[in-house]
Amino acid sequence: MTDSFLDEVLPQLASVAAHTHALGFRWIGREAERVRIGAPWRKDLVGDPETGVLAGGLVTALLDHAGGLAIWARIGEFRPVATLDLRVDYMRAAVTGRELLAEARCYRLTSSIAFVRAWAFEDDPADPVAAAQAAYMLTHHRPGRSANSA
Repeated sequence: MTDSFLDEVLPQLASVAAHTHALGFRWIGREAERVRIGAPWRKDLVGDPETGVLAGGLVTALLDHAGGLAIWARIGEFRPVATLDLRVDYMRAAVTGRELLAEARCYRLTSSIAFVRAWAFEDDPADPVAAAQAAYMLTHHRPGRSANSA
């Protein structure tokens, strides 16, 4: 793993995509191959106006994106990944008015598939709002070749 990738590029990948920027995702940090990002509580991200609870789609997007970041932390470089399977178990409503955090770890890596576990929570990963189990396809991009090349 290169320090410049992990310390400079990985934090940028947390929030520079159009959708992650619009959702307000931010890089919090990493510990070895475990990454942590956050999403703010904002009125426009609320799924239930009566309770002020964040939308489930936001939680899913946060967990999915944290999973991709965990893969890049594990392999130490950017390679395109695609979500193959994502299971999210919602355990409780997020606390109204609180930033939602996500932590993810790529626990198994093959030549073409990465397996990730992730949690969304406010303060303590042991008290999750949701937990995810996911599989991602790793692509083997070769510079100079178009997607249509054989």
